[in-house]
Amino acid sequence: MNLHEYQGKEILEKFSVKIQKGYVAESPEDAVKCAEKIKKETGSNIFVIKAQIHAGGRGKGGGVKIAKSFEEVKKVASEILGMNLVTPQTPPEGKLVRKILIAEDVYYDGESERSEFYISVLLNRSSSKNMIIYSTEGGVDIETVAEKTPDLIFQEEVEDGLLPFQARKIAFNLGLSGEAFKNMVQFVTSLYDAYQMSDASLFEINPVLKSADNKIIAVDAKVSIDDNALFRHKDYESMRDLDEESPVEVEARANGLNYVDLDGNVGCMVNGAGLAMATMDLIKLAGGEPANFLDVGGTADAERVEKAFRLILRDDNVKAILVNIFGGIVRCDRVAEGIVSAYKNLKEIDIPIIVRLQGTNSIEAKEIIDNSGLNVLSAIGFDEAAKKVQSAIKWQYVT
Repeated sequence: MNLHEYQGKEILEKFSVKIQKGYVAESPEDAVKCAEKIKKETGSNIFVIKAQIHAGGRGKGGGVKIAKSFEEVKKVASEILGMNLVTPQTPPEGKLVRKILIAEDVYYDGESERSEFYISVLLNRSSSKNMIIYSTEGGVDIETVAEKTPDLIFQEEVEDGLLPFQARKIAFNLGLSGEAFKNMVQFVTSLYDAYQMSDASLFEINPVLKSADNKIIAVDAKVSIDDNALFRHKDYESMRDLDEESPVEVEARANGLNYVDLDGNVGCMVNGAGLAMATMDLIKLAGGEPANFLDVGGTADAERVEKAFRLILRDDNVKAILVNIFGGIVRCDRVAEGIVSAYKNLKEIDIPIIVRLQGTNSIEAKEIIDNSGLNVLSAIGFDEAAKKVQSAIKWQYVT
């Protein structure tokens, strides 16, 4: 589950990570009230207005602006709220801005030079260990830094909790000393605690600012919480913003289906994540591209199959559907009956469906599919299914 910047900062603050103070507004009038509150608390006369959407690169699209008076705050808030913000990480049409963060200015002058860093905490899947990625090149796309100057990116793997010497090593590699060094050690330690205790899959702070008075501040925050751990964090679950998620994925989750929207032309319906990955490979081998990841689970009855079909058919790019079910927990003949029933209920299916059912009563299942009189093709082997997918795609493009 992805969080907005302001939500990620709320979590960070609970773990004593110093953040750029700010308040959320949903109207220009609220924005002014937030600015007044910030001035009262910090004395700042400069305010940063940030669009709150689930995408990076907001500044490049005009979603982050500076205001130097309450009048400017109201004007800028009016410009950003309601706009479709287009960034490198949004769809071409952009994302509608419903909320903005009014934040204090932390780029003030002082006794030392300001510096920006990049720090993220995530899971290294190759080693199954948490890792901290950090760089002296903050405030820019880390992908660009990795491509052009990979020597400026450091990694620190964590075994059983972040050790003090590791936090000091990170501060040292970032070129800090004195008070800034101490503050960075504390920042990194608290950041890792926040990542671990919140069951996050990602905490990315870009930039991390060393201010002119040697404070270490999280200016931005990109946070993702592991969906499988939300039962332990009811307060985080309430932070989910359904407006920022795919409507199809939201509906699938409400119906107990695991669905991820992709960009391909072949819809797939599978039971089991491992078989789903193999099925997506099968589709690519057949010359197609998977349009989704859809795991219907172990109870692929008529109702669930119908809901799954409805989700897949919302995608106009889908030219064929491959159903690949292993009948271990559920009998294949019951799945086949469910497919036929769902097909008849839907009525508007005008693309070919290829069904591969293996496991208990798979022969009976094939007979049910073959004798249904519907535009449903049965297959037994992976190769046979791949060839039928290939033929279906070619037929769709010819017609």
